[in-house]
Amino acid sequence: MKILLADKNHEILEEILVENKFEIDKFWNLSADELINILPNYDGIVIRSKFKLTKEILSVCPKLKVIGRVGAGMENIDVEFAKSKNILCLSAPQGNRNAVGEHALGMLLMLMNNLKKADAEVRDGIWLRAENRGFELEGKTVAIIGYGQMGTSFAEKLGGFNCNIIACDKYKQNFGTDKVKEVTIETIYNEADIVSLHLPLTEETNYYADVSFFNAFKKPIYFINTARGKCLNTKALVNALIENKVLGACLDVLEYESISFEKINFETLPDDFKYLLSSNKVILTPHIAGWTHESNYKMSKIIADDIVKIFTNLK
Repeated sequence: MKILLADKNHEILEEILVENKFEIDKFWNLSADELINILPNYDGIVIRSKFKLTKEILSVCPKLKVIGRVGAGMENIDVEFAKSKNILCLSAPQGNRNAVGEHALGMLLMLMNNLKKADAEVRDGIWLRAENRGFELEGKTVAIIGYGQMGTSFAEKLGGFNCNIIACDKYKQNFGTDKVKEVTIETIYNEADIVSLHLPLTEETNYYADVSFFNAFKKPIYFINTARGKCLNTKALVNALIENKVLGACLDVLEYESISFEKINFETLPDDFKYLLSSNKVILTPHIAGWTHESNYKMSKIIADDIVKIFTNLK
């Protein structure tokens, strides 16, 4: 079986596939047009986020049986069309769930304890104590919207902070425990002090956090987004920050990212982004929440193991 590795991943992926007698081709620097020309020759392809596997591309790949996405989100694959062609689509959210949960918590603690601001001030010879007094998580109500692998991981990380954890998920029911209360979105609007998004990017969740979303909260909130940049309307967030409806924001993802998440064009960014850059109430990271050394290994191994199982069963 021939597998095309279209993105660079941890070497464990290639090692497992080679050990199991797969023929591997590595084309990490291909353009989309070059990919289209050679993909029909392969039984499987492993990608990250650089390529969009559309209906048009998949239509000309008669041999393709498996698409492995080394990551969690599947928005760059036409999954429904792939299913109609009996192409199995694999992802590895369990491989970076721990990383995302830790990162979200780290950003939140940094924000609520003024760590970014205080660190910068001390480095500039400024010693302000009362002005950098922080807030504790204990006793706060933390709301999680989207309770899949990432949302549950964040809840687990919050477990030792004696906070009230509530969660809602439109597509899951009866997931509540003695530590996490399952609630409606209306309850989140009424009770939340902190809100964390853990949603996939779909037509339904594009700009999920918009003006009406932020206006719905009864209290000012802290806001976290480690999901996808376009789940958030940045302009709506900036307005909410200015109006003190949002006390602070942690953003690992931005709506201005390229499709591969590798870059943004700083020269063409709007004033809303410039506001985020200038605000001490905002923590920014470059889409790295799920991108630890450990998750790189785990996601690659999960995809390789799953490909081996699938082709073993096809024999």
